[in-house]
Amino acid sequence: MNITWGRVLLLLALVTGGIRVFAQEQHTPSITVEDRVTALEKRIRALEAKRGVTGAEINSAVSVEERIAALEQRLTELDSRADMQVASVSQTPVPPAQTPNQGSAVFSVTPAAASESDQMFTPPYAGYMETHLNGARGEPTLFDFHRFVMVFGHSFSPRLKFWSELEIEHAFIEGRERGGEISLEQAFLDMYLRPEISLRGGILLAPVGIVNERHEPPSFFGVERPFVDTVIIPSTWFDAGFGIYGDLGRGFNYKLYAMAPPDATRFSADEGIRGGRQRALFSVVNSPGVTGRLEYRGIRRLTLGTSFFSGNTGFQLRDLDPRLNLFEFDGRYRYRRAEFRGEFAQYWLSRTGELNRTLEQQTGVNPNIGRSALGYDLEAAYHLLPPETGGDVAPFFRYERFNTQHRMADGFAPFPQFDRTASTLGLTYRPHPDVALKLDYQFLRNRSDVFPIFNRVNAGIGWWF
Repeated sequence: MNITWGRVLLLLALVTGGIRVFAQEQHTPSITVEDRVTALEKRIRALEAKRGVTGAEINSAVSVEERIAALEQRLTELDSRADMQVASVSQTPVPPAQTPNQGSAVFSVTPAAASESDQMFTPPYAGYMETHLNGARGEPTLFDFHRFVMVFGHSFSPRLKFWSELEIEHAFIEGRERGGEISLEQAFLDMYLRPEISLRGGILLAPVGIVNERHEPPSFFGVERPFVDTVIIPSTWFDAGFGIYGDLGRGFNYKLYAMAPPDATRFSADEGIRGGRQRALFSVVNSPGVTGRLEYRGIRRLTLGTSFFSGNTGFQLRDLDPRLNLFEFDGRYRYRRAEFRGEFAQYWLSRTGELNRTLEQQTGVNPNIGRSALGYDLEAAYHLLPPETGGDVAPFFRYERFNTQHRMADGFAPFPQFDRTASTLGLTYRPHPDVALKLDYQFLRNRSDVFPIFNRVNAGIGWWF
C-alpha cells in the first residue's frame, strides 16, 4: 500500500514537541478563559434560579470581554438582592482564551485559583434534540424526530480531556430497511499544552464553515440547517483525524487537522461531495486530507472566519485520484438587537471528466459531477425582546444561492435544476435560552422549467442542555 504522509510531517513534529512540553508541565493546573466563563455562566444561572431571578441569555458568539461584562452586571444584581459581597469577575486572573471545541458543551472546569470548596463543575454530559414538521405542495406533510444526541466527556486532569457525541437520527433504527441511524459524530482526546498549541485526535468535526462545528438547533435560525451548510459544505462532516489548535492572541484562534478524505466514487450531481463522507467507517487514509480554520474575534460583536479542506479523493479508483480543494469565508456581527450573518463557500474537483466516464463504465449511469460548486448566504435577524426578559422572539430572513454544477468539465453540460436559490422567512421563539420553537416558510427556485421545486413550510422544536 502506497502511503503518502508528506502533508502532515509538520503536524507530527509539532505533536512530538508538544508531548514533551505536556510531560514537563502536566503538574501545573491550567484553565481556559472559555471554560471559566462558561462555568461562571452556569453557576450564576444556578444562583439566580435559587433566588427566583430570571437572568438574560448571554450570546456565546460575542467576545469574552462582553460575556464577562454581562456576568459582572448579573453578579451585581445578585449582590444587591442578597446583600452579599461578590468579587468582580474581571478582577479574577485568568489565562489566555482558548476554545476546546466549538461543537460541544464544556463538561468540567477546575479553576487553578479556586479553593477545593469553591471549585466549579458542570455535569460530564450534555445533549440536544430537535423535531421537525415539513410540508410542500404535492408531498405528504411529515413529522420527524430528527435528532437525539447525547454528549459525554471526562476530564482525566485539567490538561487531558475526552469528548464524544453519539447521535440517533429519525428515532427508529431498523436493520436493512428504511429507518434511522446511529452515528458517533465526535470522540476525541484533547491534550492542553499552552494557549498557542494543544493536541487533538480521534473522530473530529471538520472545522469548515459556521454550522458544521456548531450545529445544535438553538444555535442557528431556521428549522433546517442552511443549504450552503448541507450541500456545499456537507454538514455534519466528521471523520478520523488528528491535529492541533490554539489561541494566537489579539483575537485570533486556529485549528489545523489531518483527516480522512471523502470518497469520489460517491459524489453526485445534486448533492456534490456530501455522499462521499467516510464517517470513520474503516476510513481510508492512504493520503490524508488537510483541513483548518482561522477565526478572528478582536473587534467587539464581530466574528470573522475562513476555513479550507484539501485532499485526494480517488482511493477507490485505479490510476485516477481527483483532488478536492474547498475554501470558505464567513462573518457574523451583532449590533444591539440586530444580528447579521454571511457565508461563502466554493470547492473545485480535478479530473471530473475522467471521473464521470469511469463511474459511468462501472455503473452504467453518468453521475455528471461538477468540476466546481459554489454557494453563499446572507441572513439578518432582529431580537424583539430586551435581554433582561430572559426570553427571545426573533424574526429572520435568509437568502441563499447554491449550485453544485457551477463549472463542468469539457464535454459535460450542467443541469439547470441544480442551480438553486432559497429565501427563508421565519420566526424563532425562545421561552428559555436553551429551547427554540421555530417556524419558517421557504421560497425555493431553480433554473429548470422541467423539474421545478416547490415552496416549503417548516416547524420545529429544538433544545439543548
